[in-house]
Amino acid sequence: MLNLRKAVGRILTTKTVVPRATPAARSFHSSRVVNAVAGKVDGTAAGGFGQYAVVDHTYDAIVVGAGGAGLRAVVGLTEKGFKTACITKLFPTRSHTVAAQGGVNAALGNMGEDDWRYHAYDTVKGSDWLGDQDAIHYMCKEAINTVIELDHYGVPFSRTKEGKIYQRAFGGQSTKYGEGGQAYRCAAAADRTGHAILHTLYGQALRHNCTFFVEYFALDLIMEDGVCRGVVALCLEDGTIHRFRSHQTILATGGYGRAYFSATSAHTCTGDGNAMVTRAGLPLQDLEFVQFHPTGIYGAGCLITEGARGEGGFLLNGNGERFMARYAPTAKDLASRDVVSRSITVEVREGRGCGPQKDHCLLDISHLGAETINERLPGIAETAAIFAGVDVTKQPIPILPTVHYNMGGIPTNYLGEALTVGKDGNPDTVVPGLMAAGEAACVPVHGANRPGPNSFPDIVVLRRPCANRAGDIPQPGPAPKPPPANARAAPLAHIHNPPHAHRPRRVAAVRLPMPRGIPP
Repeated sequence: MLNLRKAVGRILTTKTVVPRATPAARSFHSSRVVNAVAGKVDGTAAGGFGQYAVVDHTYDAIVVGAGGAGLRAVVGLTEKGFKTACITKLFPTRSHTVAAQGGVNAALGNMGEDDWRYHAYDTVKGSDWLGDQDAIHYMCKEAINTVIELDHYGVPFSRTKEGKIYQRAFGGQSTKYGEGGQAYRCAAAADRTGHAILHTLYGQALRHNCTFFVEYFALDLIMEDGVCRGVVALCLEDGTIHRFRSHQTILATGGYGRAYFSATSAHTCTGDGNAMVTRAGLPLQDLEFVQFHPTGIYGAGCLITEGARGEGGFLLNGNGERFMARYAPTAKDLASRDVVSRSITVEVREGRGCGPQKDHCLLDISHLGAETINERLPGIAETAAIFAGVDVTKQPIPILPTVHYNMGGIPTNYLGEALTVGKDGNPDTVVPGLMAAGEAACVPVHGANRPGPNSFPDIVVLRRPCANRAGDIPQPGPAPKPPPANARAAPLAHIHNPPHAHRPRRVAAVRLPMPRGIPP
């Protein structure tokens, strides 16, 4: 027995060195994921550049970002037979689309009378009359077929007793051009619609053999004579530099909500695609149009979906008063986001807020009952318990408006083609080889304000023509032109210079005061 104890002790105290897995042996998921440093599947060593290893890749199309917009573009391209790569700094199902709760606006008419024209009217009105009405027309008309397509892909939408897709009320929705009362237009999968759609689209992308480069950070566009030839990316696993050349590059990198101090966005929503476009000397559009969601959890900023009010929740001020009737007598708690956000802000500024500082309001859904909450708003109950410490079946949720969506971004037409000001002064000049999708793009269907569930029609409806247009330009097979010789110099300078620059101020010391200086 003593010898056995000694043997076990030696095993437990012996330091075992486990060899690190080589890049060729590592796989991020079950699709044809490549680590091109080892030359697996696709990737040609291009030698070094100074102290950095550089690897070249060639594809028909490249999608940067693996959220809802990126994956929908990927599915559309791979279905057409194009050799497609998706570059993402996160595992695809960790993209911020997974946090979307409410649903997809589409005039299916499953819960009552509706029409895509009513949807278009609400979208134009909700945009403060600044949305592109041609793009809005297309988006609202095609949203119906898109929801049916998602259903066929496998999205587990909630159902009515008749087996139809369940649709809930949502802020800013009406029938008969604002004169027919509340519309029930938001197709939902409980309160986890984003989670359901993202996982479904990811499964479709794997089905069609898209190549994913997971945890690769896109650094810069490869531009030559005004034409986009691809991107340069950094592999976060081993620090190697990768040049991707392609016929079409689609940026689906999300918004820039984390430029603000309080936001519902994930910490990864840092506007990377917008920055890449700016460094390439191309314009951005409508950056001042930033939407505040009226119901972020006070102190944490986590989103409480409008679906909570669509199911019957209501707002209270510090006096216990349902105050929205003062600001929106007809829609009340289901008014559009900008109206509700301003109303809450007015209540707080005029001293009718809640809490010791009178600096927030309350959202009450306790009257719905535990059964309804657990069936239709389970994620809300969980989020409120974790981040606000309240039991929503008994207590109201403390809320405050917080940055939620960026209407501005890379200017595009409704086909997804990036636009710039041409040499002739034409602001609708297409940038060859470059497209943008989702929150990174500015079509602009949202104008100055986005009606809640219109983000999904944006990312899935408008990405269909994006994929179709990208597929119309090249034919599968012909290799794109090689990138220019200096395609890696600028991105490598961005990596190399900051750590080796001897400056008195640290990056964090500059970063922290910046969002605090942006007024709400």
